[in-house]
Amino acid sequence: MNQTLILIQCHDAVGLVARIANTVARHTLNIVTMREYVDEAANRFYVRIVCAGKANNNEQLTEDLIQALPGGATVTVNPPQQKRLAILVTKEHHCLGDIIVRYFFSTLGAEVCCVLGNYDELRAFTERFDIPFHHVDHEGKSKADFEVEIADVLESYQPDYLILAKFMRILSADFVDQYPGRIINIHHSFLPAFVGASPYKQAHARGVKLIGATAHFVTSDLDEGPIIAQDIRPVNHSYTVRDMVRAGKEIEKSVLSKAIRLVIEDRVIITGNKTVVFE
Repeated sequence: MNQTLILIQCHDAVGLVARIANTVARHTLNIVTMREYVDEAANRFYVRIVCAGKANNNEQLTEDLIQALPGGATVTVNPPQQKRLAILVTKEHHCLGDIIVRYFFSTLGAEVCCVLGNYDELRAFTERFDIPFHHVDHEGKSKADFEVEIADVLESYQPDYLILAKFMRILSADFVDQYPGRIINIHHSFLPAFVGASPYKQAHARGVKLIGATAHFVTSDLDEGPIIAQDIRPVNHSYTVRDMVRAGKEIEKSVLSKAIRLVIEDRVIITGNKTVVFE
């Protein structure tokens, strides 16, 4: 069934839902689902609308909605459905493997246009699926030069999002600023409790009872960007460090997959350092 997707964020006001519904109706579209949220503290209104049928003129519908809403409203009608993803990796394969298998079996919902690694270990696996792999070595280079090489590779693919699938290099603010709201990272949820090397070993030594993972947008503040998805798993005294690592990798795969799905389905709206997620 043909559908029209509408995303709106604006200042809150009385009667917004009615104004939106009337405008959509004038374009002979029938609302199938409408998920809205009001941030009362910030006086902001967010909504994701799915309508049956295709709008005859996306630009006119966008303009009419903007006219019906408070000043400064952001309206997106029918964002591109097939998003292009560039995957950045180091040596760990579990997140990359999960993404590529989903892509191969057409359950990812997006195109993996390339994989880029600062080591070459994952080339053979990637190329088995006929996905281009680019090795950009960081050794003996300044961070700026390394990132210029990455940006040059990505320029030829024009990805919608960069997925850091256990890419273990800290990106500079200058690089991140080139892709605002378009870089997604996955990490264990021990930060900041267990920072630095071997977080699972540290967690095991402390006898933790929960382990988890967090997927978030990358900002210039390390590991402090808007959170997209999180999950946890209970553990107990019988878990070895290896058991925790294995369980942690499973959670990381699951959480990153969920975050990618939410983003490519345009269910995530960034607001400040938080997200509104319409699951």
